[in-house]
Amino acid sequence: MTLLIRVLLLIAYGLFFLSTGTSALVAATLTAGVARIDITPPLEMQCPLGGYGERMNKPAEGIHDRIWAKAIVLTDGTQKFAIITADLLGFPFPFKEELVREVKSHGWESNQMMLLASHSHASIEMNAFHPGNTFGISQIGIYNPQVHQFTLANFKKLLLAADRQLQEAPVKVRIGTSRIQLEGWNNNRRKQGFTDNDLTLTRIDTATGKPMAVLVNFTAHPTFMSSRQMWFSAGWPGHLQRTLETLIGDEVTVMYYNGAEGDQSPRSRPHSGESRWEKAERYGVELAAVSHELWMATGTESNVEFRQHTVEFDLPPANWHPDFMQTGGKEYGLSTSLLQQMIPKLFAERSHCTTVQIGQLSITGIPGEMAAGMGAEIKRVAGEKLSVESPTIGGLADAWISYILTEEAWETGGYEASVSFYGPQLGPVVKQAALESFPLTGP
Repeated sequence: MTLLIRVLLLIAYGLFFLSTGTSALVAATLTAGVARIDITPPLEMQCPLGGYGERMNKPAEGIHDRIWAKAIVLTDGTQKFAIITADLLGFPFPFKEELVREVKSHGWESNQMMLLASHSHASIEMNAFHPGNTFGISQIGIYNPQVHQFTLANFKKLLLAADRQLQEAPVKVRIGTSRIQLEGWNNNRRKQGFTDNDLTLTRIDTATGKPMAVLVNFTAHPTFMSSRQMWFSAGWPGHLQRTLETLIGDEVTVMYYNGAEGDQSPRSRPHSGESRWEKAERYGVELAAVSHELWMATGTESNVEFRQHTVEFDLPPANWHPDFMQTGGKEYGLSTSLLQQMIPKLFAERSHCTTVQIGQLSITGIPGEMAAGMGAEIKRVAGEKLSVESPTIGGLADAWISYILTEEAWETGGYEASVSFYGPQLGPVVKQAALESFPLTGP
């Protein structure tokens, strides 16, 4: 075959993919920038802890361990994408839009980033930085403009710092992902149904082999601490990240993101002691040890597929579950008249799902707390459609809209259903959007 014929065939091949409107699988060497920022509010800011209405908006009394946000920005030279993880309960739905407005002049758009909260129940109260929270109800948290501006400013600094590193000192990276089944560490708290045992780890090294970043995905609520613990803490995910950073060394940045944890609880490790702080620490430290073994066994490669796709969708009309007044309503001190006023201000009408693929890893962002069985089905289809070995769910991505359940689970009721605010169709609607968010792979 002559050189001219080869060139003509390559051109025809490229034109075929352009004409079909699909993207060919083209592996590329990525460059990356990484940053982190301490987002622990000063105690004098009187920031409430989120996760339990029983705390009655009381401010944190101390700092057990500091809470962090971390970012990695990846680019193949034609597109870039930021993964941002944070030791937070969740993000109120206006927050990402606010962040995008802050960084738009620096070339950033909404579909170029994914915010992933760990769901720590000893971190910043989500409604403390929700500008629509004008109700002054202690059980749901009271809006604090100082906390709002502090948090927004820190996320802007974080993203721009990672982006600046990418621009000023770009580092070529090698990436690899591994997944194992880790049984006995979590369970389905509804006492039935599916438990997600996947531990998925993504290793990101420089081209010379120096550890740069690690992404860890494991599905369980960070709920060892109760409403009585009044110090800031990242919970067991914080211990996981710090310990794994120590084990690996080289100033590596470890970033944890949760999965479809709507019905998943952690199981205490043996001999953890009676203290809730001890239970959280032992869980995170031992999970870090397992993760370190997986990290050492994970190979990396320089040329990987890299793409993302976002689907926006309308949410069903927001309303409360018939069981809500006996569960969440009682915990949060709400009445029917208050709910009628609050829902239009606190709950979104539209949302989105984004899937990003990085080599053999895919992360499908879900804007809330999805039941693990639904998440497993999305992961299964992602593995087939994207031909990836390690599909994951990024739980609580970009916004907390509520718990996300199957129609059957919503109708059955219980705590998770009572804190699902868009009726029985929410689960099917979000699942469909998640499946449609997979990047196109070919004709």
